[in-house]
Amino acid sequence: MKDKKSILLVEDEASLSMIIKDALEEEGYRVITAGNGLQGIDCFYKYAPDLIIADVMMPEIDGFEMVRRIRKENKEVPVLFLSARSSTDDIVSGFELGANDYVRKPFSLRELVVRTKALLIKNKQEEERAGFYEIGLYTFYPKAQTLLMAGESDKLSYKESEILKRLCENENLPVYSKDILLSLWGDDSFYNTRSLHVFITKLRHKLDKDPRIKILNVRGIGYKLICEPL
Repeated sequence: MKDKKSILLVEDEASLSMIIKDALEEEGYRVITAGNGLQGIDCFYKYAPDLIIADVMMPEIDGFEMVRRIRKENKEVPVLFLSARSSTDDIVSGFELGANDYVRKPFSLRELVVRTKALLIKNKQEEERAGFYEIGLYTFYPKAQTLLMAGESDKLSYKESEILKRLCENENLPVYSKDILLSLWGDDSFYNTRSLHVFITKLRHKLDKDPRIKILNVRGIGYKLICEPL
């Protein structure tokens, strides 16, 4: 799939959400919408967006709590808060949670689009300066959770990216399944072990355009990433 920046918009006011979505899609972005903080967390891990735009006051959990939970595992994705709450304390709270920008309601769509573009440009520049791994014909950017090959990009989920990063850090060496499970799932139960195997299968599929690349099962230990020479 061609690279198209994706934005997760978390806003409980349906009419406003649709207006913002239309404005951003006109600029060429892919917009995923969620109506509350819990849905926002689910969508974040499902779609791995390039940017989060989130209202602060929402049902279930508010935008601050949603970002607090996301920041425990991902400190990189840019976050722009929308809020009618404009006190200095509220704004400071948002930035302390790791927000990159804060727009007060009511706002102009033009201002929101400009701020969105600025955050995505800044994040792209930071990604280009960040580390990457060459895996055969692929280039893997862990911070951006992206695989590139022949000018096309494939967005990885958070867990896919973190698993592949561990394999790349230890290329040609076995990585213990238990270590991956404890760091990403919190325990090494049988259920989570099966889940890890599913993610490994997904990564094998994403890397299958270069037949030299293999993720091998290492019996009783875990997995190993190898790339056979030409």
